[in-house]
Amino acid sequence: MTVNVDEWKKKIMEGLKDVYDPEIPIDIVNLGLIYELRISEEGDVYIRVGVTTPYCPVTEDIAYTVEQVIKETVNAKSINVELDLDTRWTPLMMTDEGKETFKKRFGYDIVQMWKMQHGEEQ
Repeated sequence: MTVNVDEWKKKIMEGLKDVYDPEIPIDIVNLGLIYELRISEEGDVYIRVGVTTPYCPVTEDIAYTVEQVIKETVNAKSINVELDLDTRWTPLMMTDEGKETFKKRFGYDIVQMWKMQHGEEQ
């Protein structure tokens, strides 16, 4: 089996927009929590997913949900979901869509506030 890697990536990322972080009600794609997505031409899927806080009580639920979305989206030969609890998430990782959604939902610019509190480049 040879897969269209770009098509699969697009489908998976679109499907993951239905997976929401429990702390910040924005999907994990637009929060910038998909750190890596690799797909082999044989259909093996590897994805490294972060969380907004390493103390998140539902990290295993997020990993399980990510795996289920991938299973429902593509006919993967294998799926490896790695939860990255070491990479520190910041609002700077959010997509433009995620930042706009946050502003509309909460009424302030999380990136601007974060930069004021932590400095520009952290």
